[in-house]
Order: sequence, then structure tokens, then C-alpha cells
Amino acid sequence: MKSKFQALILSAAISPLALAAQAEEVKIGVPSWTGAQAIAHVLGEVVTSRIGGTVEYVPGNNATIFQAMDQGKGDIDVHPDVWLPNQESFTKEYVDGKGTVTLSSNPYEGNQGFCVSQDFAAKMNITDIADLGRPDVAAAMDSDGNGKGEMWIGAPGWASANVNEVKVRDYGLLDFIEPIRAEEAVKTARIKDSIAKGEGYAFYCYEPHAVWFMFPVVMLSEPAYDPAKYVMVQPSDDADWYQKSMVASKDALKQVQIAWSNSLADRSPAIAEFFGKFQLSASDVSALAYEISAKDRDPAEVAKEWVAANSDRVDAMLGL
Repeated sequence: MKSKFQALILSAAISPLALAAQAEEVKIGVPSWTGAQAIAHVLGEVVTSRIGGTVEYVPGNNATIFQAMDQGKGDIDVHPDVWLPNQESFTKEYVDGKGTVTLSSNPYEGNQGFCVSQDFAAKMNITDIADLGRPDVAAAMDSDGNGKGEMWIGAPGWASANVNEVKVRDYGLLDFIEPIRAEEAVKTARIKDSIAKGEGYAFYCYEPHAVWFMFPVVMLSEPAYDPAKYVMVQPSDDADWYQKSMVASKDALKQVQIAWSNSLADRSPAIAEFFGKFQLSASDVSALAYEISAKDRDPAEVAKEWVAANSDRVDAMLGL
């Protein structure tokens, strides 16, 4: 009788904790780009290994994820990688307007520009985008003998590639530089080949991205962001977009953070509290993306290693 009574007391003491752990669950939206996949799995790893909750990963685009968070039914609870101002239309509607979604106050910075290899920059004394308009630099980047140096501006269909095409014109580089659109795999192979051969090559680059851990590259300086000199019209808005656009300054730095459904605080309060303190740096995301994309590793495995190697930072995010 005594042992049964003790077991009953122990069961009564443990069951609230067990029920709390079982109640903590979250469905994490997973957009297509590598950085978002990396962050999604870091969030999930902390929830499962440190909070004791359960996680489901749900693929989706920005619109689908925000709509599900707005509905608050638990179909998708969190967006792992909200880029602002790129996704501002969603945050204005669901965060500022309807007030159904919370945006983290711990963003990392997203930066984009144009890069060359460190060796090429040192050899030709290249530091600024204007240096690509020097005849000696352009000649060193001319691999097909047409008199112009090639520069990758993005993949077909990328809005950023349209911006970069306008930039090449408005930075006065068209007489020296040929803007090239190709799939990102083509760019990556060309970077590797140009470094191996000691050739010149310039390309659109951004952070976070795996490229920073794959190759020794450097981002060139540009004129500081100026909204008066950054008027971009996309092809979807006007067939005459190229003539009506004018981009002669650097892109504004992006603020990138997570967002989650306000309903999560009632359903899984420990997870919602963790989300409020979650923070990564651009370098963190670049390193994670490198492991996943360049080494073709499982995002869950990479996230597990990162959480184990950064236990003090994770403790701080959990308020420990």
C-alpha cells in the first residue's frame, strides 16, 4: 500500500509538467530559401531539445505563412525569416493592421551589393563599384573577348536582377561591363573557376549567404542609400520599367527577423516567450546556409550541431 501511495504522489507531481510539455507544440513555416530553412530548424531544435515541445515543419511561401499566422488556428505558427522592407506589405497588414501577428524586435541585418574575390581586389586595387568602370579592370574581367567585363547580376526572374541591371546603367558602367543573368549555380561555378585561374570576375552578392564561407570574397562600396536616387519600377508594374527606373545608390540595409501568430502565446506560452528572445546574426545564418547548401547536409542535423555548440546563447534566449 505504501509503495502504491508513493507512486500516486509521484505521478501527481509529475503529471502537470508532462502535460505542460505535451501542450507545447508549434508548426514552423519553411520558405524555399536556404537561410529560412536553416533558421526554421534552429527554432525547431531548441523547441524539441530544450523546451521539450513538438515541432512540425510546413513548407510555404510568404503569403501562405502570413495568412495561416493571421488565422491563428495553429496551421502555421511562425515565419522564420521575414525580410523588411521586402515583405512590408505583409507586416503592415497582419502586424500593424490586424494585430494578429507579432514581429520580433531582434533582427539581423541583410546586406546586398557586388563582390569580387579578395585576390582580384588586391591585385587591381578595387574597393568601390566605380572601379569596375576602369578600362584595365574591365579588360581583366573580359573572358569572351568582346571588350567588356562580365558581371553576374542575378538569376532570371529575380526582382533584384532588374534592380542591378538598372544600377549598371546608372553607375555609368555599361560601356565597360556586360550584365549577365544566369542561374546561381552558374555564378558559383564561375567564382570558383575565376579564383583558380587568377581571373577577374564580379557578381551580385548578399549576406547572409553561403558564399562568404565558400570563397574569399569582398563586397565593394557603393554610394550610400538615397531614396531620391533609388526609384525602381519592376516589369510587373510597367512594361517600360527600365526607362522609368533610376537606381544610383546602394540598397538600404534589410531588417530580418522572425514573426509568429499572437495565438501561440495562449497555446504554447513557453515557445512564444522563446521566440520573443530569439536572435541570430547574419554570420550565423551564412554559416548555417553554407553547411546546408555547399555541403549538402540535412538542415535538422546542422541545426542540432549549432544548438549544442552555442548552449550559452540558447540559454540566454530561454531566459536561463
